[in-house]
Amino acid sequence: MGLKNRDPFEIFASWLEKATRKEASNPNAMTLATVGKDGRPSARMVLLKGFGPDGFVFYTNLESLKSRQLAENPHAALLFHWKTLERQIRIEGPVEQVPDEEADAYFATRERTSQIGAWASRQSEPLEGWLELEKRVAYYTAKFHLGPVPRPDFWSGFRLRAERIEFWQEGKFRLHKRFVFAPPESGQGPWQVQQLFP
Repeated sequence: MGLKNRDPFEIFASWLEKATRKEASNPNAMTLATVGKDGRPSARMVLLKGFGPDGFVFYTNLESLKSRQLAENPHAALLFHWKTLERQIRIEGPVEQVPDEEADAYFATRERTSQIGAWASRQSEPLEGWLELEKRVAYYTAKFHLGPVPRPDFWSGFRLRAERIEFWQEGKFRLHKRFVFAPPESGQGPWQVQQLFP
């Protein structure tokens, strides 16, 4: 894995494309780690819904724990792990909410049942029982009937702007290959890359 003098976003796209062909399900699944004002870390799986030099995008309920923690500490870490490929990618950086127009555009591409689900779920809040959720789904299904389902105000996306990207490839005898990329200090020019000990 020779990665020197290459664009980390091109490498990411190449690895994700291969994972899409090889992984059984959700090759775009990533661990999102956040830390709230109490200093305690929290991690969960989310789905990558867009990426490029401007960052890595995921969507969620803005009243969820992850969103509350990002409001308190707008920095996070992502981890992609593709077991069948024996590869992982770690990404760290500041996080910001995507513009409403971008969230609206993505929400419109979701299946209608997923759009209804976004309205029905009070994500991370206590649930009395499954029947409570089913009633909320039925309510919003009836409310929007056959018309378009608008994006809820409490649902949007976040973009993590990468300040560090590490590519890891499993090696024999635990002699793994690791390359870490960082943006140039000036903000201009190619990303700096350095190989790390396993």
